[in-house]
Amino acid sequence: MSEEFLTLGIESSCDETSAAVVRGGKEVLSNIISSQVDWHRKFGGVVPEIASRKHVELMNPVIDEALAEAGVSFADLSAVAVTFGPGLVGGLLVGISAAKSIAYAHDIPLVAVNHIEGHIYANFISHPELEPPVVCLTVSGGHTDLLYFEDLGDYEIIGRTIDDAAGEAFDKVARVMEAGFPGGPAIDKLAKKGDPEAIDLPRPMINDSSYDFSFSGLKTAVLNYINNTKQRGEEINKADLAASFQQAVVDVLTAKIMRAADDKGVDNVLLSGGVAANSQLREQLQEKLEEQGKELYYPETRICTDNAAMIASAGYFNWQQNQEAAGYDLNAEPNLQLGE
Repeated sequence: MSEEFLTLGIESSCDETSAAVVRGGKEVLSNIISSQVDWHRKFGGVVPEIASRKHVELMNPVIDEALAEAGVSFADLSAVAVTFGPGLVGGLLVGISAAKSIAYAHDIPLVAVNHIEGHIYANFISHPELEPPVVCLTVSGGHTDLLYFEDLGDYEIIGRTIDDAAGEAFDKVARVMEAGFPGGPAIDKLAKKGDPEAIDLPRPMINDSSYDFSFSGLKTAVLNYINNTKQRGEEINKADLAASFQQAVVDVLTAKIMRAADDKGVDNVLLSGGVAANSQLREQLQEKLEEQGKELYYPETRICTDNAAMIASAGYFNWQQNQEAAGYDLNAEPNLQLGE
């Protein structure tokens, strides 16, 4: 596959409208992200109808800006890659419609990309020298998956969440604590002021023999702590609660990924997804891996969260592996799982 292969990536699964041009799967020529955070903050979460309308408004200008910044035209493109799930159905359909139109008009392959795969491939943008085998922990709003890569484009899912994902737990705890939006960064910031040992919280499945995760019980424990503290008429130290909750999540994630790296005999460990930007997770995992002579990799912060460069990269490697274009009947799959 030529390094001159130019992929236009389109991402609209939640509240970021993004388009990017990536050369050879790893070199980002442009990555335009238009965030809707300010529109949704007042509601304490993403409102799907508002998100869909903003995607319609922003999609064409964002694509035009991505092409202009990359210094290319539609005629220069080799393929267009688009997120088709998981995510909010309205937003996904906006991106898919734009990608179909471009692919049809310019007779180039349409490549369907799983949003979670996109997060994984963000690592290979930030670290183009990185090669398998690796173990990768993908942690985002609705997904917590532990993967083993022997080759790019070919991975084994060795563990995943059986209920609430880590990012989902962060969002729900932040909401009930009124810590701010988005929940993950809000908890991370607040936790820096607190004592992570102040409140005894469970570490679900930390010693379980599988690589699977469960965060529903931890979320419930936080809610019970808040309710019980209020009933006693006591003041809640939000910083201590945030720090204790975050430490519990990080302890579980770290324990699972360390065991997977040992069992698979790999020296390189990847983090991906929005929660990969969590400072405590990065610091603790880095320390543990260094003790064993292993390396931790994660994307730069700008491409940890939703963006189209990661979609273009994943689309490139998917196309390279199987050369199968999606049909024009491609539809949104809001509940898509990794590996489907």
